[in-house]
Amino acid sequence: MDRQTSRVHSRVVEKAANDALLRRGVTIEEIAKIVYEMQTPYNKGLTIDHCVESVKSVLKKREMQHAILVGVELDELAEKKMLSAPLQQIVEADEGLFGVDETIALGAVFTYGSIAVTTFGHLDKNKIGIISKLDTKIGIGVHTFLDDLVCSIAASAASRLAHRTRDLEEANETFEDIKPEETAPESKIKDVRT
Repeated sequence: MDRQTSRVHSRVVEKAANDALLRRGVTIEEIAKIVYEMQTPYNKGLTIDHCVESVKSVLKKREMQHAILVGVELDELAEKKMLSAPLQQIVEADEGLFGVDETIALGAVFTYGSIAVTTFGHLDKNKIGIISKLDTKIGIGVHTFLDDLVCSIAASAASRLAHRTRDLEEANETFEDIKPEETAPESKIKDVRT
């Protein structure tokens, strides 16, 4: 089979990853709230819209999309009791010594540098926002991978903003000076102020 014809288009992968998060009850806005809480003390003029834009940018990265697809799939298979033993019991119980969930999520964080790695550790330990809800063992659903994936997305988005802050400081600007859609590195910052 030709490798070109067997490739999955980027838009398909991005949509599948975003759909997987929504299917599991995780919204971009919930992740953005975590990012806002983490970054607002350090960023004058930062808004939730800046954080939403940063989360959306992170979700465009293939590494993150792949991690989401694998992790959510494993959680869903565990809910359906479709994993083989003893993996079924390990994932279902989210055993403390099972570190594969953190390893997959952490692998996606490396794209955003050491700040993202340390922020991931902080979020994994302190369970801020929706992460706490996903981590609890009470209720329906297996979220062994998902809670760590949300940590990964939030940590990456926060790191992205921290790096952007440095760029703004060097230009004698703050987040007050830019519109949220201008925080994406792929966009060209224009002087839209009056």
